[in-house]
Amino acid sequence: MSATSVLARKWRPRNFAQLAGQEHVVQALTNALTQNRLHHAYLFTGTRGVGKTTIARIFAKSLNCETGVTATPCGVCGACTEIDSGRFVDLIELDAASNTQVDNMRELLESALYAPTSGRFKVYIIDEVHMLSKSAFNAMLKTLEEPPSHVKFILATTDPQKIPVTVLSRCLQFNLKQLPPALILTHLQYVLGQENIPFEIGALNLVARAAQGSMRDALSLLDQAIAYSSGKVDEALVRTMLGAIDQGYLFDLLQMLRVEDGAGLLRIADDMAMRSLAFEAALQDLATLLHRIALAQTIPNAIAEDEPERARLFELAQQFTPEEIQLNYQIAIHGRNEIDLAPDEYAGFTMTLLRMLAFAPQGAKASAGQGAPKPAPVTVPRAAPAAAEYVAAEPVPAMQSASVRTVESGTDLDWNTLLSQLNLQGMARELAKNSVLASFGDSRVVLNLAPQHKHLQSNKIAQEKLQAALSDYFVKPIKLTVELGAEKNAATPAAVEQQEKQTRQQQAEEAIRQDSFVREAQVHLGAQVIENSIRPI
Repeated sequence: MSATSVLARKWRPRNFAQLAGQEHVVQALTNALTQNRLHHAYLFTGTRGVGKTTIARIFAKSLNCETGVTATPCGVCGACTEIDSGRFVDLIELDAASNTQVDNMRELLESALYAPTSGRFKVYIIDEVHMLSKSAFNAMLKTLEEPPSHVKFILATTDPQKIPVTVLSRCLQFNLKQLPPALILTHLQYVLGQENIPFEIGALNLVARAAQGSMRDALSLLDQAIAYSSGKVDEALVRTMLGAIDQGYLFDLLQMLRVEDGAGLLRIADDMAMRSLAFEAALQDLATLLHRIALAQTIPNAIAEDEPERARLFELAQQFTPEEIQLNYQIAIHGRNEIDLAPDEYAGFTMTLLRMLAFAPQGAKASAGQGAPKPAPVTVPRAAPAAAEYVAAEPVPAMQSASVRTVESGTDLDWNTLLSQLNLQGMARELAKNSVLASFGDSRVVLNLAPQHKHLQSNKIAQEKLQAALSDYFVKPIKLTVELGAEKNAATPAAVEQQEKQTRQQQAEEAIRQDSFVREAQVHLGAQVIENSIRPI
């Protein structure tokens, strides 16, 4: 057993009660087991380390526990202990990444025809199922269509988009969400308390953020931190281990941006270059900081009381308008995505900062209550036609749609802006895009769905995914209610998107008609414009 896997294995959840952060999946599986409403195939999706195979193994114990089918397996019977140790003959685990061919799948499916050797069900866990070949999927499909009653399939994947829809339609699908840093931090504190290992809370904050939503990665990093810190999880040593630095420079960047001190921004960038900091990572961290400031502005309770940087977050939340934070977040995200296209990382990073200066909303400083003298700034053109083109190419929803005043914080919450920051796909995204925000308060979101999309109201899975995404975003449980009631021509995100698309198309067509080269080709060469071939760039 490697040193980096000790805690990850030792503290791997062995029952549903020990799972952290996936309550929506646990509740659904618990209900199915309690009511004996079992499906023959389940699909767990989500990024690495969020608990897909862990839940699959707990579910296998629930199905085969000698006490009977139960949501609370005993953990001590022969079936439970053998599943925990990986020796249960009727639990077959397959890594599709290394068994992609149809022959492997046919051999597995042939064995499914035989009754269990010692358990109640034969359980097949197929990890990274999206890696299977097309012919292997076809072979699996035949068994999924007419499964033996004693067989349960549990599929796991990090990339559900690559799974054929014919397979998806025959599975109950559960999307496991990335775990928020606060939840990971709490679990790490508990683990170290049980292990009697001293720690500094700042060190655990660094590990929780570096894990990027994966509890498994967090525990592996924690093992490294314990070894690196000689038994004590020390913040300074963990910062060195992770290659991280004090993120105070990010707050300094925003202060320079607030007073429009371009020279100050460049001084900080130069200092970062002297210390060989990764500029791409800096843009990621800057986007994270802007997100936390947006939370402080919109949902103050989302910032924990013991958050080390709480005071600075709320200070910046008062100094910037919500529009500025939203726009700078968009610019930071796009700057990070485009940094590989820049002449070098320094140029890409500083250009992103200059964009933030150039495209700051006019009059924002006055509305934020700024009256302090400003240092002499580097002269940077304000939002001229070029800025208008940039904003048109990457629209900021906060500037284009109505907002709703919330009960909890008294601030304006814009549904289009919020939707752009939620990780939604499929029908859940369609539900959100075709609704308007009716109210938000007391941890309850009410959406009014456009009547022409009333079929989405009955899609419980889509509502559950949207509710889970909202709870994840606000870092607390959110109750979602979807009602019919939006006007037919309401400014839903979908309607705004369609309007923008039509506007861009009209502008593209007009640009072609006015183009001098096109006109000359029409006059001198008899050329004709194929109207339906015009596409906006």
